[in-house]
Amino acid sequence: MSILIRGGTVVNADRAFRADVLTDGDKVVAVGPNLEAPAGARVIDAGGQYVMPGGIDPHTHMNLPFMGTVTQDDFFTGTAAGLAGGNTTIIDFVIPNPQQNLIEAYQQWRGWAQKAAGDYTFHVAITWWDDTVHRDMGILVRDHGVNSFKHFMAYKNAIMADDETLVKSFRRALELGAIPTVHAENGELVYQLQQDLLKRGLTGPSSHPLSRPPMVEAEAANRAIAIAGVLGTPVYIVHVSCAESLEAITRARANGQRVYGEALAGHLIVDDSVYASPDFDFAAGHVMSPPFRSKHHQDALWHGLQGGNLHTTATDHCTFCAEQKAAGKNDFTKIPNGCAGVEDRMAVIWDAGVNTGRLTPSEFVKVTSANAAQIFNIYPRKGVVAVGADADIVVWDPEGQRTISAKTQHNKGGFNVFEGRTVKGIPTTTVAAGKVVWHGGQLMAVEGAGRHIDRPAFAPVSAK
Repeated sequence: MSILIRGGTVVNADRAFRADVLTDGDKVVAVGPNLEAPAGARVIDAGGQYVMPGGIDPHTHMNLPFMGTVTQDDFFTGTAAGLAGGNTTIIDFVIPNPQQNLIEAYQQWRGWAQKAAGDYTFHVAITWWDDTVHRDMGILVRDHGVNSFKHFMAYKNAIMADDETLVKSFRRALELGAIPTVHAENGELVYQLQQDLLKRGLTGPSSHPLSRPPMVEAEAANRAIAIAGVLGTPVYIVHVSCAESLEAITRARANGQRVYGEALAGHLIVDDSVYASPDFDFAAGHVMSPPFRSKHHQDALWHGLQGGNLHTTATDHCTFCAEQKAAGKNDFTKIPNGCAGVEDRMAVIWDAGVNTGRLTPSEFVKVTSANAAQIFNIYPRKGVVAVGADADIVVWDPEGQRTISAKTQHNKGGFNVFEGRTVKGIPTTTVAAGKVVWHGGQLMAVEGAGRHIDRPAFAPVSAK
């Protein structure tokens, strides 16, 4: 079926211009003025609205087994919520258990993702090392469309990668034309600070940010960047939350390193005052890692996006309900880490970014879609409204408003870190793979409609 989006202003990362957009099947087939609607085509009136590429959230965790439980959102409910918010593609994470075969873990996640309503692709975490990991990284790149590998520098005694693993994995990624990504927190420091706080009887959620101060993140970011610099590999730092980590990225980029930074919508909007709440469910609902920071750090992150040293915005969407969070009622280290956001990312960034003058509409497209597509090598299939691109499009009403609430959200978990925020600028229509999946406040997500998106390797040094 064809769709003609008529009368809007197309906004891409490089420019904005008045044009109609015609899709046929799952591709954009024409962009230009006064396009004719083919027989039987659905016509969508975008007058007074922007027509932008669907959002790409490069950091989500659907159906994740973590800290003794499993996230509330599976690949259907999570991607469906994303579609309601204008997000048409996610990059999720395969996280093998220590000593688990990488291919086995990858196939397990692919199975879970069969029910996705929107397109998806995967980073694969390197949680341990031996010759089979070296081999399987090559198989994943060559045969399974994986071009990024995740490294947790946190979570001691679980999935933390030590320096030996980082060096060997970074070197292998470079050989294969893949990019390493890093969760930068010094896991040993976090563990020791957690134990100190517990010994002092400070067991509540307010201790969570105390156990993960900014320098814990900054040390790991500096170390990962230094390792990448010595080896000559690019590196992508996920969920940058503090000024000190941004400074490390900025300094490295000024020295010619290929370092990319990601900011979470939550870290841009929510500050650390939430942990002072006497309401355990409220404070625990905000427990994620790295934690929310002070307004000083929020300002720094916005400056990073504006200055081009932070490149993407994500959510780290990882939903746990109050009952699951209550596992840490008497020990904050047992609160499952994670918050939602895939449905709200684009609206809150538009509201806090474009409406305040921090970002232009084209810069918004850069940080919500185009940059992620380019960094992870799926551009121009994704991240642009242009002939030949996937028909993943969001029609955006800059005057539309909604108040965010857990009561009306589409994701599970029953909690929302943006609760009560009224945003101006919302999606009125989402088209995913050439099908209307959100229109007029109605969600029409179809379980299993999402496709796995292969991401080609970059030019390798010596792929084996």
